[in-house]
Amino acid sequence: MKHADLAAKARRIKLLLTDCDGVLTDGGVYYGESGEVLKRFNIRDGMGVERLRAVGVDTGIVTGERSPSVVKRAEKLKINELHLGIKDKAPLLAEILTRLSLTAEEVAFIGDDTNDVAILGLVGLAACPGDATVFAREAADYQCQAFGGQGAFRELAELIISHKGGAPVPNRGSE
Repeated sequence: MKHADLAAKARRIKLLLTDCDGVLTDGGVYYGESGEVLKRFNIRDGMGVERLRAVGVDTGIVTGERSPSVVKRAEKLKINELHLGIKDKAPLLAEILTRLSLTAEEVAFIGDDTNDVAILGLVGLAACPGDATVFAREAADYQCQAFGGQGAFRELAELIISHKGGAPVPNRGSE
């Protein structure tokens, strides 16, 4: 995708939705005898949520899992748009658009696998982590360099922030 087209798409975004496993996490899960025990989240993605909020972009998590750790992470980041156990994400998008009075062009989604392909094809800006499946990569407008759980969400957040006129992260020379 041409940079100008990507920039135009990013400027329109008012809501960034993300899958969880494979995007906010590296897709790994630790299991114990009582089931899921731990997921590893990248703390820098949380700063991406805060920085998006500062430029008027809301965030949400849409995942097929019903994981208590995802609920805790959403609570910590003050993400109200949390949808667990959603296997078919496209119909949920329609409900969100209606409820929040948004158009599809005002929504971005980042996903990594086959269950994300349908929603990736419906939003204004579709993205995937660098290690996404070929199916998600083919559906995405933007493929992050960062892998899932290693800052892919933050990379997309910064792309949106930069095109919405948000303050860039200062570099060492500007301190």
